[in-house]
Amino acid sequence: MERFLDIVIAGLLLGGLYALIAMGLSLQYGVARVFNIAHGEFIMLGAMTTWTLYTVFNISPLVAIIISGPVAFVLGFIIHRTMFRKLLSSSANQGIFESNSMLASFGLMFVIQNLAFIIWGPEIRAYNYLTETVSIGGALFGARRLVTLAFAIAIGVAFYIFLARTRIGKAIRAAGQDPNTAGLMGVNINWVLALCFGLGAAMAAVAGVLVSMCYPDSAVMGQEYLTVAIIVVVLGGLGSIPGSFIGGFVLGIIGSIVAFYDPGLTMVAYYAIFILLLLIRPKGIMGK
Repeated sequence: MERFLDIVIAGLLLGGLYALIAMGLSLQYGVARVFNIAHGEFIMLGAMTTWTLYTVFNISPLVAIIISGPVAFVLGFIIHRTMFRKLLSSSANQGIFESNSMLASFGLMFVIQNLAFIIWGPEIRAYNYLTETVSIGGALFGARRLVTLAFAIAIGVAFYIFLARTRIGKAIRAAGQDPNTAGLMGVNINWVLALCFGLGAAMAAVAGVLVSMCYPDSAVMGQEYLTVAIIVVVLGGLGSIPGSFIGGFVLGIIGSIVAFYDPGLTMVAYYAIFILLLLIRPKGIMGK
């Protein structure tokens, strides 16, 4: 039972982090139509900024959430309003825009990554926070892991409620389904697209804060989490926020089970799932 609980809690923890990461990418691609290769770098920025805030200024990582999230949102909003909006207006059609924006995000990834090298260097960074243990069913778990899981679930659910119940959320969903008709109904499409990109960046940064509480971080960590985000987005269904949330937990549980037997096979299992999805059910769990 202790071993089972350990696998489940570890899987839920990974799943919660994967869900937040993938929800941000799904929003950026599903609505703003930007396949943001630099998404992992916003995760890295959230993690490394949290390390700095905690080790240098003694600011709690939980407080860092309300610092990193808004800063990443503003940064993402400005990037879309400048770079990606220019690409959109100069592209002959949607397909050309998606190709050009993906190439531009490659450049953005290298810019952010190299700036991170200058600021933090190539070293792996980590810190100790909430080192106490909690007993559940006889199994011991780090308090920071349980707090991370609780925050990941709460933020994911709150974000879904925001999209499903608020007026802005409805405008975002309308823009994702049919931007031209949404524009005719009074939705400011350019503003909504930038908002979605900013929200995706904020979700990535918040996920980075939570990642830093449990795992070591570095300036090159973004690529691994980008790969996981792509797999989760495909698993849940392209553009489906609920699908990304569910897909994150599914992949987290699978990863925890595989890691229990051989940690080296975790990414192999993820890629195998990715390939099978593309062959058998490319639309994912909740895709249309």
